[in-house]
Parts: sequence; C-alpha cells; structure tokens
Amino acid sequence: MSKDTIKDLTLMLMYLTSWEESLVPELHKKPDRPGFHPQIRRTWKGYDFGILNELTDEGLVNARGRSKSAPFTNVGTAKALELLKQYGIVLEQHGGEEAGADGTK
Repeated sequence: MSKDTIKDLTLMLMYLTSWEESLVPELHKKPDRPGFHPQIRRTWKGYDFGILNELTDEGLVNARGRSKSAPFTNVGTAKALELLKQYGIVLEQHGGEEAGADGTK
C-alpha cells in the first residue's frame, strides 16, 4: 500500500473518530440568544507519528505538542470529507438519519 493511501485512510479514520468542542469553554449556548459559538474539530493522536507529522506538515491537522488530541484545520476537514465522499462513506446525523459525506441530508 502506498504512503499516500495510508495518509488518506488515516485522515479519514481521524475524522470519523473526531468530535467538536467549544473554542471558548466558558461560552454557553443560550436558546434565546442565537449567535456565534466558535467550534473546533479534534481527534485523538493514536496513529503513527510519522503519518501525523506529515499530515501536520501538509497543514491538515496540528499534531504538534504534547496533548493527546489534535485539532483539524479547515483544509484538513474539507480534505477528509472529500475522501469520505470519494470512498462512498455515508455519515449519520444525530437521530439516526443518514447524511452525505459533507454532513448534509
């Protein structure tokens, strides 16, 4: 298997096991006040460090540092969604409804 294929598969797995969290933990959503709630997508760094370093160098994730998780960049999120769509992987919305690879119905 080529190194590019391994990087693509790793990026997809990282996205599939990722989560979103608030950039400002003290900022609580208020139902009566819709507004801007900055979010960031993070993933665990439990993958080959050589691959993580290459994904970081390509600007897809930021796996530098000693934390156990790494944030996706906007470019990395877009690339992961593109790869998922290319491989025909369908993501589920909350509530069990199927969604496209871009997260839309």
